[in-house]
Amino acid sequence: MKRGFYTIMSAQFFSSLADNALFVTAVELLRSGGSPEWQRAALVPMFALFYVVLAPFVGAFADSMPKGRVMFISNAIKVVGCLMMLFGSHPLLAYGVVGLGAAAYSPAKYGILTELLPASQLVKANGWIEGLTIGSIILGVVLGGQLVAPHVSGLLLGLDMPGIDLGLDLPAEAAILALVPVYVLAAAINLRIPLTGVAMRPMPRQLLVLLRDFWTCNNRLWRDRLGQISLSTTTLFWGVSGNLRYIVLAWAGVALGYSTTQASALVGVVALGTAAGAVLASSYTQLDKATRVLPLGVAMGLVVILMNAIDNIWLAVPFLILLGGLGGFLVVPMNALLQHRGHNLMGAGRSIAVQNFNEQAAILGMGVLYSLFTKWGLSAFGAIAAFGLLVAAVMVVILRWHVYNVRHYPKEMVQLRKIARLDQH
Repeated sequence: MKRGFYTIMSAQFFSSLADNALFVTAVELLRSGGSPEWQRAALVPMFALFYVVLAPFVGAFADSMPKGRVMFISNAIKVVGCLMMLFGSHPLLAYGVVGLGAAAYSPAKYGILTELLPASQLVKANGWIEGLTIGSIILGVVLGGQLVAPHVSGLLLGLDMPGIDLGLDLPAEAAILALVPVYVLAAAINLRIPLTGVAMRPMPRQLLVLLRDFWTCNNRLWRDRLGQISLSTTTLFWGVSGNLRYIVLAWAGVALGYSTTQASALVGVVALGTAAGAVLASSYTQLDKATRVLPLGVAMGLVVILMNAIDNIWLAVPFLILLGGLGGFLVVPMNALLQHRGHNLMGAGRSIAVQNFNEQAAILGMGVLYSLFTKWGLSAFGAIAAFGLLVAAVMVVILRWHVYNVRHYPKEMVQLRKIARLDQH
């Protein structure tokens, strides 16, 4: 791997670490403030909101300047969101601003991989990026849980700066303030990301032109026989896993009687399994064989349903590792295939923006639905059963869709074998 790849990984690690720690602290901030549970569940769709709304624009923005600079700006926006959460704004609104920074960050993070590396290294690069991201999720949720724990939050609240009264009274507020330097560190590393030499594409003067361009790119990727399979799989995966992050917190509280600090560790356990699956996929799955992992999606959906039968921590830990492992092994090859097709069809930034739009729209839609069901009295057990059935059923449809494509469009399927041959040269 080129040296710049490791700089990208470092920046991604700290940015994702802070994102996931902030999620746990925001949940605790709403809980300690007496907010209803549906507002805590609504944090997930609020984070996804700007991914969907700004999808036509962030891809072109990422392609208009060096991607390291885009990532720096994005982390600066996240810092603003943290400060808003501390000083008077509603946590849902402030968390939405953090989501705005994340929406701008993602096309640059993934797009720079296709600029820096050849196609033959994309699965491996995605495996390391996803593995490192999942590692940061593990540490992030654990860090967030520990920052709001009584012994750590007491120390943070006891720290005084001469002549400055920040007015922080809640453990979650002190935890959020402690995360601001992590975002600043990530932004500083972004400035060290090297230039790739790829020509920039200026933003058009009339931004409405981007709406038509985005719609064209979205249709192009959905009509591509390989793009549509990988895009539908990653959209479903992230739509469910994005909401499971909160559902596991709620499930651990009901099934195991855990506090926010204790439950956050179980979210990290799922992420640990996903990291292992991602690294295994990067080592044993080649780009031209990416579609062979599709049956794992059906298995993952069925395993999700079995969570409802677990009420013991000794069963929960290996079970959640298995669940995460299936997801990690599924999503890495699908991500790499999607990036390759998108890069060839429309350019890295625009293709990642299309991917984010579809994936975050799924997170947003499922999150809103879950929040409404929570408001109407649906238990965490019911939500888990519904999500598991949804994953299994939709993955069966995607599998049959791929079989249909192979049977009726064999010439387009040959592209995967061409990828393998070209990479060998």
